[in-house]
Amino acid sequence: MADKSPRQHMSKKAGKSLKQKRAEKHQKAADKNRTEIVPPGKGR
Repeated sequence: MADKSPRQHMSKKAGKSLKQKRAEKHQKAADKNRTEIVPPGKGR
């Protein structure tokens, strides 16, 4: 009969750290608030 105990490398996938999550959140907020300046085109 095969051993059915969980293996260490199969147990859990490493996720993002709290610092990484916060950095992404702040980056998204900064991108949302930034307005893009578009120069006026040539009028015809």
